[in-house]
Amino acid sequence: MRPIVYAHRGASADLPEHTRAAYVQALLDGADGVECDVHLSRDGHLVLHHDAQLGRTSDGRGPVSARTLAELRRLDWTSWKGVRIPPGHGAPGRQLLTLPELLDLLRGAGRPVGLAVETKHPSPFGHRLEEEVLGLLMREGWDPETGRLDDVTVSLMSFHPDAVRHFLETVPARHVCQLVGTTTRRTVGDSLRVGRTAAAVLHAGMRFVVPPALPVISAGLVDLVGPGLDLVRARPDLVRQWRAEGRVLRVWTVDTARDVDLCRALGVQQLTTNRPADVLRWVRAPSGAPLGVPAGGPAAVTGRSRCASTAVG
Repeated sequence: MRPIVYAHRGASADLPEHTRAAYVQALLDGADGVECDVHLSRDGHLVLHHDAQLGRTSDGRGPVSARTLAELRRLDWTSWKGVRIPPGHGAPGRQLLTLPELLDLLRGAGRPVGLAVETKHPSPFGHRLEEEVLGLLMREGWDPETGRLDDVTVSLMSFHPDAVRHFLETVPARHVCQLVGTTTRRTVGDSLRVGRTAAAVLHAGMRFVVPPALPVISAGLVDLVGPGLDLVRARPDLVRQWRAEGRVLRVWTVDTARDVDLCRALGVQQLTTNRPADVLRWVRAPSGAPLGVPAGGPAAVTGRSRCASTAVG
């Protein structure tokens, strides 16, 4: 059986991450599921966005949490990528998505599709973020036991162990994923809210600290484990251990044929990728078959940029 393929923030190698266009393209590419990150806006809407700050993927500045949804909608969410939004992928003013809007898009796909929702921390709203996600899903008719909402199968995840524990109070372990990765300068800086120089110094002393997520996994609290690719490469023994324990592994972010081969060799069941079309082609190839990309590189197929962020989560 081939691995299940989740589109990381949509088809985010080709189109601006977390936009309507990126998710429409992911569905057209045939992705088995999509992944999204959520923050709360100042007025309590669940907005799809990775970073706590607006600057990387819009023309806005400051935290997502400081803006109302109406204010966020007025921002430009696509120009930073330097690509053309294809016809049928949504108007420029409709690219920012809320979680309810993504659910509507997936429910209209006409086929079963997975949705992996990650709550981002630290959040000024604390666990209200998880409560808002759960409340929305319940109002829409989601069944926590099956994970189903019509043809959409929803799982919930976070790097933050307390957020994972909060989900587990309501949701069975088979639908909750503890994300885990090695520390990077960026994650240290974001978490501790320090500059690049301070983050580099702190990171040097933290690289070998046991990630706080590991105790949650070791205690058997979750059935889904989401290791980053760096961790998979560095600790294949951990991956084998988790597989032997019966865990389902959802590895991020798998964007090359070589890494697809590595994950398949380790028995990884789910792959999260910025490049769903390419990864689907690779996982459908017979095991051991040579894998590659079209002449001219992956971007030769569409002429679009392949510069999506592979930052944590």
